Amino acid sequence: MSLDAVPARPGFTSELGRVAKAFPTLLRVGVSEVVAYRAEFLVWILTTNMPLVMLAIWHAVAADGPVGHFDQRAFTTYYLGVLAVRLLTSNWVVWQLSMEIRDGTLSAKLLRPIHPIYALAADHLSAVPMRALVISPAVAILAYVGWDRLLRHDGALALVFVASLVGAWLLIFFTMILMGALAFFVESALGIFELWLGVHAILSGYLVPLEALPHWAGAAANVLPFRFMLGFPVEALVGLLSRHDALWALAAQWGYVAFFGAAAVGVWRVGVRHFSAYGG
Repeated sequence: MSLDAVPARPGFTSELGRVAKAFPTLLRVGVSEVVAYRAEFLVWILTTNMPLVMLAIWHAVAADGPVGHFDQRAFTTYYLGVLAVRLLTSNWVVWQLSMEIRDGTLSAKLLRPIHPIYALAADHLSAVPMRALVISPAVAILAYVGWDRLLRHDGALALVFVASLVGAWLLIFFTMILMGALAFFVESALGIFELWLGVHAILSGYLVPLEALPHWAGAAANVLPFRFMLGFPVEALVGLLSRHDALWALAAQWGYVAFFGAAAVGVWRVGVRHFSAYGG
C-alpha cells in the first residue's frame, strides 16, 4: 500500500503484490550489505555495552542484599535480557532517513516502485539474523544463569514474548520514521532524537529496572511508550510478569504500534509534499 496516499482497491492490491515479490530480494541485499560491512557492524554491536556496565554496578549494589525483587542473579538475568532484546529490536532509521532528506538522495528513492519505508524496513530487518548470531553467547549465559525464571516456563508467556519482540521492533521503527521525517521540516531533527534517546534510556528499563525507579517515575514509565520498546519484552522474558499482566501490556504495546505507525505515515505524507514543493 502506498504510504503517501490511500489508493483505490486495485492500487492497494497491486502495491501489496509488488512489496511481497520484492521483499525477499530487499532482504537479501540487506544481508549482503551487513556481510560486506561486517567490521563496522561488529564495532556497533560491541559499543552497545551499557547493559553490561549497569550489570556490574547493580551486581555490586546487590552484594549486601536484594534490591526489591532483584538479587545478584536476578540482575544478571535482567541485564543480559536487556542486551539481547536491545540488539534484536533496535535500528538506526532516524539517522539514515534524516541524512537522505537533507542531502536529497531520497528523491531517487521516491521514484522507485517500492515505497522507501518498505525498503528501510527490509534493510534493517536483514541485520537481525546477524545480530542474533553475535549475541548468542550472551543468550546462552542468560539461559544458564536464569533458566528457572525464564518465561516462568509458561508456553503462553513464550508466545507473548515473541509477539512483544515484534511489537517492540515495529514501535521503534515507526518512532524512528516519525522523528526522521521531521527532517522534512526542521534542521534539528537529530537533536530531537537525542533528547528522546536520553528519556528512553531511563524510562524504558535500559539503564535501571523500572521497579528501581522512584514511584512517580515508575508510574510514568508504565504508561509511556518507552517501556514497550524494551522493558516489557525483557520483563516477560525473565519472569517478572504474570500471564495476565503480560497480556495487558501486549495490548497496550500494539496500541502504541498502531498510534505511532499512523503518526509516522501522517508526518511522512505531509513531509513528502513539502519536500516535493521545494524541489527535493
